[in-house]
Amino acid sequence: MEENLDEELTLDTISKHVGYSKFHLNRIFTEVTGYTMHKFIQSRRLYLAARKLTTTTTPIAQIALEAGYHSQQAFTLAFRQIYQYPPQTYRKLASTVLSVPSFNQSHAKQSSKISYAWEVLAA
Repeated sequence: MEENLDEELTLDTISKHVGYSKFHLNRIFTEVTGYTMHKFIQSRRLYLAARKLTTTTTPIAQIALEAGYHSQQAFTLAFRQIYQYPPQTYRKLASTVLSVPSFNQSHAKQSSKISYAWEVLAA
């Protein structure tokens, strides 16, 4: 999943790729990680978008498309729910107040839970 965040990822395509029913796959993934696959993918895409906002001058509309959103409005709503600021404000504040999001311990824990989920499914 991590290597394909810029592609369209659906539970159907992932389940076909790994050979499990989408219901079983999502249930195991959620039990182990605490996230549905959809929420995990959305979280990772928004994390990457936050990094782009703080480290590039790429237009917000382009970042929204790259994050898998079909409109800047939908992206702004989702982004604000996680980062408390709309993307434009986040970008402005990042250079002075906010720290650039990094792959911190919570992301590392998330990653190890996902590895464990794949081990459970493989057993």
